[in-house]
Amino acid sequence: MCGIAGEMRFDGREPDLGALARMNESQRARGPDCGGLFAQGGQGYAHRRLKIMDLSESAQQPMFDPGLGLGIVFNGAVYNHPELRKELEALGYRFYSHGDTEVLLKAYHAWGRDFVRRLNGMFAFAIWERDSGRVVLGRDRLGIKPLYYAEIAGGLRFASALPALLAGGGVDTGIDAVALNFYLSFHAVVPAPRTLLAGVRKLAPGTLMTIEADGRRGEHTYWSLAYPNDPADEARGFDEWTEILLQALRVAVKRRLVADVPVGALLSGGVDSSLIVGLMSEAGVQGLRTYNVGFEDVGGEKGNEFEYADIVAQRFGTLHERIFVPEAELLTRLPEAVAAMNEPMVSHDCIGFYLLSEAVSRHSKVVQSGQGADEVFGGYHWYPKVAGSAQPVADYLAAFRDRDFDEYTRVVAPRWLAGDESAAFVAERFSAPGATDPVDQALRLDTTVMLVDDPVKRVDNMTMAFGLEARVPFLDHELVELAARIPARHKLAHGGKGVLKEAARKVVPAAVIDRPKGYFPVPALKYLQGSVLERVRDALSSRAARERGLFRQDYVDRLLADPGAHLTPLRGSKLWQLGLLEWWLQTHVGAQP
Repeated sequence: MCGIAGEMRFDGREPDLGALARMNESQRARGPDCGGLFAQGGQGYAHRRLKIMDLSESAQQPMFDPGLGLGIVFNGAVYNHPELRKELEALGYRFYSHGDTEVLLKAYHAWGRDFVRRLNGMFAFAIWERDSGRVVLGRDRLGIKPLYYAEIAGGLRFASALPALLAGGGVDTGIDAVALNFYLSFHAVVPAPRTLLAGVRKLAPGTLMTIEADGRRGEHTYWSLAYPNDPADEARGFDEWTEILLQALRVAVKRRLVADVPVGALLSGGVDSSLIVGLMSEAGVQGLRTYNVGFEDVGGEKGNEFEYADIVAQRFGTLHERIFVPEAELLTRLPEAVAAMNEPMVSHDCIGFYLLSEAVSRHSKVVQSGQGADEVFGGYHWYPKVAGSAQPVADYLAAFRDRDFDEYTRVVAPRWLAGDESAAFVAERFSAPGATDPVDQALRLDTTVMLVDDPVKRVDNMTMAFGLEARVPFLDHELVELAARIPARHKLAHGGKGVLKEAARKVVPAAVIDRPKGYFPVPALKYLQGSVLERVRDALSSRAARERGLFRQDYVDRLLADPGAHLTPLRGSKLWQLGLLEWWLQTHVGAQP
């Protein structure tokens, strides 16, 4: 796991090494172990390294093979690199390192751009050809690893983190009006390729971008998720699907044990993380470290799931650590979490994940985590609502969207009004080929878009703030493809995630499965009170906010008059959405409108 950056010039000039160094330094937390720069002609590349596979200096990046005339900077983990290495050795390739980076470089030489289809893992990379000047940027199928890019005068830059591009300078930091509509509709999700900043874009998951030496570029989608609706799959019974799924889960978890350092696990006490811990134990992991974070009980709401995590830890004999975070510390450290965000993220989980990652990183460099199970296996309440619906798009929007377009027109200032982009986006994604059942259409949208730019991005940002690599077995692309074949009724059984829960019964204690799903909001963020409310009030009333002019003042005043009263359908604070955006902009962009 690392941070990558680069600059390509198309105007005959050399890359700005000062800007490249600033970009690399801003990503130091992603790769605290070492770093490097490489420049030749009109191209320059930078890398920060977190040593996980091949701890030797042979795996340093940027990596360049003079015999092949190829170089690479790479962020992520390719779990099947040993198998690919054997294939390549049979073709005559020789290796000087033992990790995955060199495998990608030689796989590109052997198989061209189609090499990416052979990779199982999470990744973002840039591969350059010395002789042609061509550069290929790539991102993994489910967007687990980020890749941002920005046009600059005479060239193009890319980085793992959006703030790294800002550190390089020369980026248009104006607001993208369409992205603003997405942000305020989808609880901060802005689908690729947009970001809230007009001058910054992100490569879509499952996509390659090829950039020629003269600046011409094109994109190619090498993977998309389809729900095939095969009669043979439909005919399989619930029990058979349970066995097939459990075996696939075993494979996904075992794959993510490939590392030259011990692999731990985040154990929330829920079904998903408990199942991962059980399968890691089943795979023979010795001295397995597990971690659970909890908060104070507030207003009769339980603030942790320590008791359930303890059941699992005791069952499998893990080295378990409870991490208790007082609310006062949550709020004190909140500015650090905002600074760690590539893009503004309103989820209460951000600060908890940030502090959890800090504690975990003291003992582990790699952990497995349970993100993605709800989106892949149908755990949310809106899936039954769209099942058999005559208006699935409308029903999805009613359950998921933070505000309809009529309210949106009362939120943002006239200069930022676009059309009803969020509704059009959902309608387009539902109608795309590859899924005909409304539940499958909703699952596909959530798995390939909403998941990528909310929980997955949150995990990457908060863990990498402390040089911690998080691996997500529920997003193994082969497992996701298998889940897409399972009939929706099996996923929606037993109140949601039915087939996954049944698979879990064969591994983890029933007490962990047969209970309500836990969710621990931070009251100061849900109802906006105390120091957080004051910070939001200051941000929205600041000169920078007035000059930016994103929101109608009468709407802001109405929210501030009763901060706890204005919640979205998913029980998020509408005021926090506005305040966090302005706070993030002031942290990363400054006062520029």
